[in-house]
Amino acid sequence: MNKRPILKSLIALTLASGLGLAQAQTTPIKFQLDWRFEGPGALFLVPVANGYFKDAKLDVTVDAGNGSGAAVVRVASGTYDLGFADLAALMEFHANNPDAPNKPVAIMMVYNNTPASVMALKKSGIKTPADLAGKKLGAPVFDAGRRAFPIFQKENNIGSVNWTAMDPPLRETMLVRGDVDAITGFTFTSLLNIEARGVKAEDVVVLQYPDYGVKLYGNAIIATPKILKENPEAVKAFLKAFTKGVKDVITNPVKAIETVKARDGIINTELEIRRLKLAIDTVINSPGARSEGFGQINGPRLSLMSSQVSDAFNTKTRVNPDAIWNGSFLPTAKELDILPKPKK
Repeated sequence: MNKRPILKSLIALTLASGLGLAQAQTTPIKFQLDWRFEGPGALFLVPVANGYFKDAKLDVTVDAGNGSGAAVVRVASGTYDLGFADLAALMEFHANNPDAPNKPVAIMMVYNNTPASVMALKKSGIKTPADLAGKKLGAPVFDAGRRAFPIFQKENNIGSVNWTAMDPPLRETMLVRGDVDAITGFTFTSLLNIEARGVKAEDVVVLQYPDYGVKLYGNAIIATPKILKENPEAVKAFLKAFTKGVKDVITNPVKAIETVKARDGIINTELEIRRLKLAIDTVINSPGARSEGFGQINGPRLSLMSSQVSDAFNTKTRVNPDAIWNGSFLPTAKELDILPKPKK
């Protein structure tokens, strides 16, 4: 009797079972971005491309999004394990859905301050927040800057304004055409989109919320309670690998954009490099982030934001800051120390 075929079968079976075991030890994680594949998306695509998630025994898929509100809902529904969303949108979901069984929780701060700003053309005569009184402002109804405008308005004693709603692709076009006097949007999104429509940067007035007394946090990584409870080690591994990737992005943003180009071949590479660098300089490696530490939050500041969002968004219940944030999955302080010192 020839034992070779039996031996080969046993070896094949052993290899197959070993492979199956290795695959079983890899945790799949579905991640929802807040927006389409643009410059800042490299923060999540680089750790995928560089194998950091894979090394951490994670199989991470990153999908484009269409707004922070939608990202929060998709994580809450369990369709996604983790996501990237504006903290104000997360707070609004919590306060308006107090009985929802799976309210997502923020586990790492990425944008230490809101990227929201009001932008106008210099020829409009708008120079300061006070000049916005009585003017026509435009933004999609779900825009983070528009939603938070009452906080900016109150902080700067701005009189009443008139709002015009539009789809996101029309926002900057309507400003350039003169259909509206000013718009709200993320600085690193709208400013570059205005330039892409033929307006020079020096001809745009940018009133960044953080520069005018609005201390809101921006985007954070959010997680479904299910994965936090059932696989805390995978969450910790994700944040550690992500942090490693962010350091690479900050060190070499030009190379980082290659990962975005791989996901969306029609992007304007030079524009997205500028967008990413602007995001790094304004909300990631900002003075606030260096002071509080990358990924972390300041308790009193979070409480203030909770109160401001409750008022500005007119939520059903008050936002509870303790229910929004869980920093227990963060890497060590040493591992989070990735932000370069400011250039002198």
